[in-house]
Amino acid sequence: MSTMVGGGASAFSWTNSISSNLQLPQAHTLFGGESKRLTIWCVNANIDYGSSTQESKMIVSVTGATGFVGKRLVQRLHADKHQIRVLTRSRSKAQSIFPVKDFPGIVIAEEPEWRNCIEGSTAVVNLAGTPISTRWSPEIKKDIKQSRIRVTSKVVELINNSKDDARPKVLISATAVGYYGTSETQVFDELSPSGNDYLAEVCREWEAAALKVNKDVRLALIRIGVVLGKDGGALAKMIPLFMMFAGGPLGSGKQWFSWIHLDDLVDLIYEALSNPSYKGVINGTAPNPVRLGEMCEQLGSALGRPSWLPVPEIALKAVLGEGASVVLDGQKVIPTKAKELGFSFKYQYIKDALKSIMS
Repeated sequence: MSTMVGGGASAFSWTNSISSNLQLPQAHTLFGGESKRLTIWCVNANIDYGSSTQESKMIVSVTGATGFVGKRLVQRLHADKHQIRVLTRSRSKAQSIFPVKDFPGIVIAEEPEWRNCIEGSTAVVNLAGTPISTRWSPEIKKDIKQSRIRVTSKVVELINNSKDDARPKVLISATAVGYYGTSETQVFDELSPSGNDYLAEVCREWEAAALKVNKDVRLALIRIGVVLGKDGGALAKMIPLFMMFAGGPLGSGKQWFSWIHLDDLVDLIYEALSNPSYKGVINGTAPNPVRLGEMCEQLGSALGRPSWLPVPEIALKAVLGEGASVVLDGQKVIPTKAKELGFSFKYQYIKDALKSIMS
């Protein structure tokens, strides 16, 4: 199955065969005059899980693969020899992040080619969306919501329209702990109601789009907390403020900070891909949320900065604008479902997570 498309650029988070063997996708680029056309071959594969030597291998289509979480997930899937189909808006950006010499066999597809990639995939991971930890303008706020809903709706439509024997069996779709609203006193788990602020509204509509997936597809909605890692997310924007000031708390320091180490989040998504028990809403947060003041104290310690001068809210708002609310307005979220499922967190405590990241 192939699709001819133009070579130009064409997303806030997840089988049929003519052969009995799993066939690797191939891509060929055809040049003619000044125009460039690309043929993407997303070879569908019906895997006999009872007898195939490839029984543990998956074909995973990923939106948001070039983002902070997506990059690490693709690296993990590739290391374990799974087939990866990167569903992207920009082929050139994806190719620069996942060069074929380092990721042989990877398929990079822009939107016109998504249909052929999703059909025949074992699973889809939907992580696409405009970053939330950025300065908000009315246009950015609109894009934060619409980017998530549009891509999720597109993915769900393509899954639902796939042939029955070629439809992905699993959809892992990102959402966020912003669903619960903010509070300094309440404790939230997967059964808690939604809040009534902007991010809660975004998350409700984002999840509603995912919930329209075919009932035969196992759906896991991962409500993600603040993801901690070295190369992106809110932490990357907080560190310069800590170096400029003196490692003290942000704002009052009493706000709850529900966090997760990047490696644990990737492990959680990875487990959800293959474990049929992972379905419905699952909080993607570490078991021990902390007050923001404690988080800042631990971050100051990890950076070797004294924790005596508070970082004023105005400094963070100068960097993030309204987006500072992701850090400054918190909620205490507990990963009840993940613990019930027996998921093992490598980083249960903020001190260990930050030490790992800063080392």
